[in-house]
Amino acid sequence: MNHIKAWTRRFAMAILFVLALTTTFQSISGVEAKMLISYSGLGQEAPLHEKSVHTFFAHKLKTVGLKLKEIRHAIRPQSLISSSEAVAATPPKLEDAIDWSKYKKKTVTATGYTAGYESTGKDQNHPAYGITYSGVKVKRDLFSTVAADPKIFPIGTVLFIPDYGYGVVADTGSAIKGHKLDLYFETVDDVFKEWGKRTVDVFIVKVGNGKLNEQELTVMNETESLQVFRQQYIKSEKK
Repeated sequence: MNHIKAWTRRFAMAILFVLALTTTFQSISGVEAKMLISYSGLGQEAPLHEKSVHTFFAHKLKTVGLKLKEIRHAIRPQSLISSSEAVAATPPKLEDAIDWSKYKKKTVTATGYTAGYESTGKDQNHPAYGITYSGVKVKRDLFSTVAADPKIFPIGTVLFIPDYGYGVVADTGSAIKGHKLDLYFETVDDVFKEWGKRTVDVFIVKVGNGKLNEQELTVMNETESLQVFRQQYIKSEKK
């Protein structure tokens, strides 16, 4: 009699263990316990064909794997390479890292401008100093603000300008008509030393919808996969 009670208790514990295990797995993967049981042959035949169950089960496992990858990606810190780190090799420039031949291009005359009086007629005491036509602040970064003719490049258009980097059309100008661009630099010295005036082919990464806000610009500049290139376009004190 005692043997029967002992075996009964063991059997009950085993059933509870299996139920707990399948419930835990279901909460993680979304696969129902009855599906696992039917697939393993321990219960009644499932309403789906065995091959269909196997396909569904594999799909669920793949989904779980993708979710885990997304979590790992989200918690991984940005991979900025600073000057203080020991770097085995210098990262390539964006000009060489991406096949720009896949993008539509336009030939433009590009000049440089600043937020100062010499370019905008506004000084630092002006309430609109450093504010572009779109409403965002001027910025020199991985994605910098540039001025264009909105009939050619609508506000929000993302361009790649060789030797300058990504430019986001955020501003307009009375002298910027047709195939012309004005590229933002922080100082007049930067304009003359780094750019001047050039005729250059620019690549259209994305056509804008006429709008741009600070949040969109921030998201672009924090694109994780591009952080290794960011220091090539901003001054050392900002790295």
